[in-house]
Amino acid sequence: MKSKSADCWLTIIGAGPYGLCAAAYLRAAGVEARVFGEPMAFWQNQMPAGMCLRSNWGASHLADPRRELTLDAYCRQNGNHIPKPIPLDRFIDYGRWYQVHAVPDLDRRHVSSVEIDPRGFKVVMAEGEEFTSRRVVVATGIGAFASRPAEFAGIPCALASHTTEQNDLRRFKGQRVVVIGAGQSALESAALLREADIDVEVIARDRTLNWVGLHPRLHHLGVISKMLYSTRDVGPAGISRLVAMPHLFRRFPRGFQDRTAYRAIRPAGAYWLQSRIAGVPITLGRSVVSAAVAGSRLQLRLNDGTERLVDHALLATGFRVDVSRYPFLAQSLLTQLETVDGFPVLHGGLESTVPGLHFFGKPAAWSFGPLLGFVSGAEFASRELIRSVTRNNASH
Repeated sequence: MKSKSADCWLTIIGAGPYGLCAAAYLRAAGVEARVFGEPMAFWQNQMPAGMCLRSNWGASHLADPRRELTLDAYCRQNGNHIPKPIPLDRFIDYGRWYQVHAVPDLDRRHVSSVEIDPRGFKVVMAEGEEFTSRRVVVATGIGAFASRPAEFAGIPCALASHTTEQNDLRRFKGQRVVVIGAGQSALESAALLREADIDVEVIARDRTLNWVGLHPRLHHLGVISKMLYSTRDVGPAGISRLVAMPHLFRRFPRGFQDRTAYRAIRPAGAYWLQSRIAGVPITLGRSVVSAAVAGSRLQLRLNDGTERLVDHALLATGFRVDVSRYPFLAQSLLTQLETVDGFPVLHGGLESTVPGLHFFGKPAAWSFGPLLGFVSGAEFASRELIRSVTRNNASH
């Protein structure tokens, strides 16, 4: 028999940067909220150990309304120093420290279902508990959206896996690995494999590698730098300022938004990776056209006719948003949700066409621009949510 608990005003699903920041802002505004999820779970479980954040220090703080829970405060309280670039394990620890201070009553349980209810939404927990919530914020990140190229369909995970499926790349010791992709994940994975003395090659369809941060002096020109770059650290000069203003960005024609968003987030590696991948074979302008199991290994054929026989293909092929892949969203809800290419269509407060249902993080990027795909977008999302729910509270 399912148990029922008291209703609540707002439910946040997800305890990564967006879910935690939203909770902090809601608490400060006196808005009741229940928050569910394992803190920083995606970062801990679905990113290879040893990685570093590409974003700079100023863009890696978790937003809080009092600005008391910054990376600097974390370092001071813990009496230690975080190197730059920021190591993944230290950022995870910072996120958990933030959670203890901002959301101490976090419920680590798993939400199994959300469906529309006359009073808002019925939320069902994995253990069977049910309750109703007037609003629901989906902040569960991108883990469900890992993109696996069609050429690798049917290939077992033992031979081809997405980077989100590999937490420790040292397991490939003694094997030959090919990394597919040209972004930060691909290049840093290749660096980690090489540093573990693992035979690795990078294959990418891009004809050149793009780098972020090659001209640091442009960030130290005083007023000029402030005109060129936002502290959000998303996109190159000029574009950085535009995407940091989502309400302005979304007023531009759709074609301009799409082109600008791609320029802001196109596959690229941090400049500090260049020395770490020196010596790694990198094959550019090539793509895999077929993959086949060859005994205990994997046979790849490229579009130039060449072949590779490898032990594993590591797919650093990014993410493709499709909110229907969130397993907890009921089909009856999804049929009422307006989407474009898998992205929910959102309005003020990052609210979807299903009243009371909000989406944070990368799913909000089609409506509000590429900033929403980065940690530094959590402040905007949280402030938008506060404006939306407090305005609706006042009208009822």
